[in-house]
Amino acid sequence: MRELMSSFLSNDSAFGRLMTRCGVVIGANLMFVLFSLPVITIGASYAALEYTLFRMERGDGVINPFKEFWKGFRTNWKQATVTFVAAAALAAFLLIDLRITRLAGGMIHILRIPVLAILILEVSLLLWLFPVMACFADTLPNLIRNSVFFAFRKIWKLPVLLFFHLFSLYLSATDAQYQPLYAFIWTFFGFGLLALLDAKLMLPDFIPYLPLVDECGDRILEPEGEESESVYDYTGRVESVASVRMHAGEEKSDRSAHKSEKEILDDMMRLGM
Repeated sequence: MRELMSSFLSNDSAFGRLMTRCGVVIGANLMFVLFSLPVITIGASYAALEYTLFRMERGDGVINPFKEFWKGFRTNWKQATVTFVAAAALAAFLLIDLRITRLAGGMIHILRIPVLAILILEVSLLLWLFPVMACFADTLPNLIRNSVFFAFRKIWKLPVLLFFHLFSLYLSATDAQYQPLYAFIWTFFGFGLLALLDAKLMLPDFIPYLPLVDECGDRILEPEGEESESVYDYTGRVESVASVRMHAGEEKSDRSAHKSEKEILDDMMRLGM
């Protein structure tokens, strides 16, 4: 009986792995709440939360959430803060316009439709932008472009993400009876669960453009013990989708440039030369 309980509670058991992942989600969520208290740091904190959960999903789940969160926060601080401030300003402007168009009559009332559409587009872009920012290193315009690329690559994922993110926040804000319960959930694991959902849905699209990792989530080295010619920065994030494609094209060109004489003659014969 003791051996059975010991194997059940070990870190290698299914229960142990589940508890480890729960600990990572709770730890990262608490860090997000703490680092978001200055308000202006919400963007950087959310990017760090996404970084931590994506890092957990790529490996076996055994990571230090506090260390990984701090790494993600420090890496994305500038870009995420600029993005959050600009997005918050635009959202505030659109919400004010939405209120004005709703209260006004006549033709102005119809303008609420395009205003609402722009607001939904902004939220949709941000849902992908922060995870892309957490996983890819590039300039902000390129990150935005890559976010649009991933968002429309498999469009069915967007309404799923919008539903879980927006409905959960809306329910928490409007259901006054259970708001203490919602406050507890958001404080300890609510934001972490949303970031985990993002990782589950988005990571399969990101993996072809990310460096190879082993079962622990660590970068795989070349046989000589050195990393391959890298398009990645020190955080393990890839520079951009465009840069990966560019390097792949260069590699293909290099291979063709180093063909043997026999291979070149065979190619010429196939072409009728």
